[in-house]
Amino acid sequence: MTFIAFIIGTAGSGKSFLTSALVEKMRQEKQKVAILNLDPGVVSLPYTPDIDIRDYVTVDGVMEKYGLGPNGALIMAADLIVNEIEHLKEEIEDLNPDILVADTPGQMELFAFRASGPFLVHTLSDDPKAIIYLFDSVFSYNPLNYVSNMFLSAAVHIRFLLPQIHVLSKCDLLSEKDLNVLMEWSESPEALESAIDERLKGTSRLLSRNISRAIQLLDLSFPLIPVSSKTNEGLIELNAMLERIFKGGEKITY
Repeated sequence: MTFIAFIIGTAGSGKSFLTSALVEKMRQEKQKVAILNLDPGVVSLPYTPDIDIRDYVTVDGVMEKYGLGPNGALIMAADLIVNEIEHLKEEIEDLNPDILVADTPGQMELFAFRASGPFLVHTLSDDPKAIIYLFDSVFSYNPLNYVSNMFLSAAVHIRFLLPQIHVLSKCDLLSEKDLNVLMEWSESPEALESAIDERLKGTSRLLSRNISRAIQLLDLSFPLIPVSSKTNEGLIELNAMLERIFKGGEKITY
């Protein structure tokens, strides 16, 4: 059995660096883990993927073959990935890791909001899967941006309907005081609404307040795990959360 964790987030939120840091930490803990790169357009990565979609589909190849520009090629490449599912499944079976960490495309919408993304996720394996959704810490410090990220995260959950972990990425870029503010927002709807009322005005205040309340009514909670790929802060907690989802708290690799 191979558990799969898909790392998803907006462009620049630190998906690839978190993939690298998390897998390195898992390997230090003697876990049998592998990396799947699902971004056909990435030029360089901070890790060496064990399985790489670029072995089958690349944005440059699609541009050349179909005479498309970069944006059109990105979209077509994202859809062409589904044609390679059998190859990916064979590679996963050959490696047979206990856990596979999948780094998704930089442009989240190409993976989460086209039909090909959810189809790939649910067809790639029948084994348990989870989503790790990244809140960019610097971007999220504004209440308007924080609520926007809540909305996107809720939309991702609706698209995949899988257990979802919320990570506050690049937390080392925040002061301890600012980090505590964001953590309070994630734990207390009242604290977030107070920040919305204090720091936003007009339509931004109204929409942010109503969106946050709507998400609460849907019973979607957003507790955050602060993580830094630079200092390794939070990686133990993130790995422990994956263990709780996949094995009820037991170690994934014995």
